[in-house]
Amino acid sequence: MAGFSVIVPARYASSRLPGKPLVDLAGKPMVVRVCERAAQSGAALVAVATDDARIADAAGRHGFRALMTRADHPSGTDRIAEVAAALGLGDDDIVVNVQGDEPLIPPGLIAEVAATLDAHADAPVSTACHRIDDAASFASPNVVKVVLDGRGYALYFSRAGIPYPRVGGLPECYRHLGVYGYRVGFLRRYASLEPAPLERVEALEQLRVLWHGYRIAVRVTSAEIPPGVDTPEDLAKVRALFDRSTESR
Repeated sequence: MAGFSVIVPARYASSRLPGKPLVDLAGKPMVVRVCERAAQSGAALVAVATDDARIADAAGRHGFRALMTRADHPSGTDRIAEVAAALGLGDDDIVVNVQGDEPLIPPGLIAEVAATLDAHADAPVSTACHRIDDAASFASPNVVKVVLDGRGYALYFSRAGIPYPRVGGLPECYRHLGVYGYRVGFLRRYASLEPAPLERVEALEQLRVLWHGYRIAVRVTSAEIPPGVDTPEDLAKVRALFDRSTESR
């Protein structure tokens, strides 16, 4: 496939865990751990998009490029669009958005999302999902579900359990994973798209893409997805995983 870049949006502000990108994970800031995973994916370029000089400095000290962005972007997607422009990437280039609070993201998943977009010329966006095997996850509004068409494009994303099982039991269903691939030309257009009513109802930004008639190609992966970091409790779990990994070396 063609080469791709990874951009890691990272903000200092967080209502539940302020300074989250800079928390220590086995001796390195979390944003650096994310960049290390991204670099292992085969990306031609890994860059951090941030509005905070402390995060930019941390990335730079560990050899990763960081670009300062405006502080008033409404979403991470708008932030990576600014960085893609600053990097001089072309309209057909592929960028994978890896969140700065996913220090355990599998590098292979990043590559899969990029390859999925490369293989679907009629889609400006790609993402990933994996099968849900337990009823609690299917029912949880914190687990975003996606339903696909016969060619692997997203039909809809929801916090509700979809598809609804009329005859009972757990249907074939998929959890959406929040990693996205974008064609840079679409990133330039995205900022001008009006937020969609469904996006506001579900609080799911990706519904804006579908609402305006664009396709999202979805990779169904079997990869286990380790936890991200949203809360102090999440941080404790991820630190424990890093500590065990360090001890086993």
